[in-house]
Amino acid sequence: MKNLIGIDTNKAEELSKNLNQLLADYQLFYQNLRGLHWNIKGKEFFELHLKFEEFYDDAVIKVDEIAERILTLEGEPLHTFTDYLNTSNIKEVKSITNGMEGVTIVVENFSILIAKERGILDLASEANDEGTVSLMSDYISETEKTLWMLNSYLQ
Repeated sequence: MKNLIGIDTNKAEELSKNLNQLLADYQLFYQNLRGLHWNIKGKEFFELHLKFEEFYDDAVIKVDEIAERILTLEGEPLHTFTDYLNTSNIKEVKSITNGMEGVTIVVENFSILIAKERGILDLASEANDEGTVSLMSDYISETEKTLWMLNSYLQ
């Protein structure tokens, strides 16, 4: 049986489950970035304050895109902090003021996100779900470049 957009309903359900995990990861990532943006101190303050804001502005857009993709697949996006905390592979961080530590956390969080995105890309390819494939491909390309840049910053 196929859903409204022509995806096998069982595959769409599996994709929605995985996209909900990614949604939860992005919600925790977003909140981590907000905390880093607010609390960063030291000589890297100005550049990292702006960079963390750039990252959380992007993350909030992705949160909406992921939730809408889940709805397109006829799933229900997670929408409570309890669900996010219970589902996310990204863990919340608190009171980080050191810039290099903050960037290291962002790299670790991006690494979790890209691994999940690659898994969803594989599932979406198998399901012939071009919409999700396209979304994940875009996210992966962007994250790869960002990880390269952040890793260069940490050198």
